[in-house]
Amino acid sequence: MKLLITGCCGHIGSYVADNVFKIKRIKETIIIDDLKYQNYHSLFKSKKKNNLIFFNKDISKTNSLDDIKKLDYVIHCASITNAEKSFDNKKEMYKNNLGCLRNIIKLCERTKARLIHISSTSVYGKNTKIVDEKCEEKYLIPQSPYADIKLLEEKILKKNKKKIKFNTYRFGTIAGISKGIRFHTAVNKFCLNAALNQNINVYQTALHQYRPYLSLKDAFKVFKFTIERNFFKNDIYNVVSANHTVDQILNKIRKNIKNIKIKFVKTKIMNKLSYMVSNEKIKKEGFFLSNNINKEIKDTINLFRNIK
Repeated sequence: MKLLITGCCGHIGSYVADNVFKIKRIKETIIIDDLKYQNYHSLFKSKKKNNLIFFNKDISKTNSLDDIKKLDYVIHCASITNAEKSFDNKKEMYKNNLGCLRNIIKLCERTKARLIHISSTSVYGKNTKIVDEKCEEKYLIPQSPYADIKLLEEKILKKNKKKIKFNTYRFGTIAGISKGIRFHTAVNKFCLNAALNQNINVYQTALHQYRPYLSLKDAFKVFKFTIERNFFKNDIYNVVSANHTVDQILNKIRKNIKNIKIKFVKTKIMNKLSYMVSNEKIKKEGFFLSNNINKEIKDTINLFRNIK
């Protein structure tokens, strides 16, 4: 069977492309990226057994996917993802991310391919102990343009549920290393700052707020599970390895680097919300997450182990 991975040079996409041989049903994989961030290194030394075919395409453009004739599955990772910077490039982000999804939906409708769509737990805005997929729509209050777009994408897919088969996975903040690793999300950025002896900027209100996190290895496991079991229910599932406060994440970093420097800062996405995200819905489908954030933090810091 044939798989398409969009955004194949990004943090998640590059990890999936590197490990796609582990997904039993997949025999050939098309990988696509617009190389906007010049992350060519994500394409270096790809394993022959992955059977990858690369295309340099901007899939937000109309008709950009017309030459793909046969396809069974799509893992859609292509998007502009930096939530904090999304306030400054809202127009570009809306146009790009929504354009990409609309073209992917057309592709899936034409080829009958099944879609794995990545959303975000940042769509939640309810100040509560724990939240799940049954959260009332009035409490889905995205805290950034990036998260708002993710919620719009979910609604677009719901409107197309009679045309294609899909699952939407609301991912926690990703932690872990890949060829396409970037350092704008909390855990990776904190690890980078600590390793380089820089200030770790923490939002003033965030130190004791709970947030959901996801190991990159667990993210791949949900892709593998979905394709191997042909698990597509046109539904939304939370995917989270653990819920931690920022202070707990900092303490995990301290286990690897004792003397870290914390600086409290203000930001446009600063809020007083604290919530944990439940995995129970996907557990009931037989999928269990097993990786922890400690290993991902250690591996990320070890990238800089030779720097004094």
